[in-house]
Amino acid sequence: MAAIPNSVDATETLLAQADYVAERSLATSVYLSLKLGRPLFLEGEAGVGKTEIAKVLSETLGRKLVRLQCYEGLDIASAVYEWNYSRQMIEIRLAETEGGKDRDDLAKDIFSERFLIRRPLLQALEGNAGAAPVLLIDELDRTDEPFEAYLLEVLSDFQITIPEMGTVKAKEPPIVIITSNRTREIHDAIKRRCFYHWVDYPDAKREAEILKRKVPGAAERLSAEVVSFVQRLRKMELFKLPGVAETLDWTKALMALDKMSLDPQTVNDTLGTLLKYQDDISRIKGSEAERLLTEVKAEIAAG
Repeated sequence: MAAIPNSVDATETLLAQADYVAERSLATSVYLSLKLGRPLFLEGEAGVGKTEIAKVLSETLGRKLVRLQCYEGLDIASAVYEWNYSRQMIEIRLAETEGGKDRDDLAKDIFSERFLIRRPLLQALEGNAGAAPVLLIDELDRTDEPFEAYLLEVLSDFQITIPEMGTVKAKEPPIVIITSNRTREIHDAIKRRCFYHWVDYPDAKREAEILKRKVPGAAERLSAEVVSFVQRLRKMELFKLPGVAETLDWTKALMALDKMSLDPQTVNDTLGTLLKYQDDISRIKGSEAERLLTEVKAEIAAG
């Protein structure tokens, strides 16, 4: 298990070990979150690398990754804990058959740890001291406000109350990464308990470096054209701008087609790996794609 980095530079190096190319401000936020033991709230468009931060920290620090994928209707039974009701019923039936067990003793028995099913939040708090896991609360904006309210106890005191058993408090707080695609606003009470960082789309230089690390087999010219094309798309009024994830997918698709450079036909045929809405594809396909590609070729030729 690796030690927590002792500087922003060391944090940048740590992230780079897992081929995560972070801008300085993001590395600073990650460092402060690790150093001061505060949750890190990452907000930004889908596909810009928010979730990847938690995975990278888990890998580079040698910590277990506990992931809570949020969705509408997420409740305590799915996120925190629940009782194994079928096993409890069997235990009650056996006790009734054998007889002789006091009702209070039976209640204590069936609400003991052996009947407890631990969900992600409880798992994260039960990590051993010195090896606390990385807790990823992914896409918190998909949940309902009551669940946000429940999180306040967890993020404030790193403890969970189980009425039948008492309070479970972390021996060492987990490393908490919370992400949001901003489909709705998260309550200020959650944000106050976290350090905040907006993860933006990368500029051309950083995206080229990401592509070089993540898809090392891509031809240099192809990578340059892909980055330039995607950067131009992000300046347009599209329903969903392509993220870094789409840039990587598109490059891999082009490599699978043995392409060393972009051409209009290939761009038109592969737009579905880059854009995820038909309206966007229809707008770019054809003459618009050809225009963008002409600009890309001219820019690269000019050096």
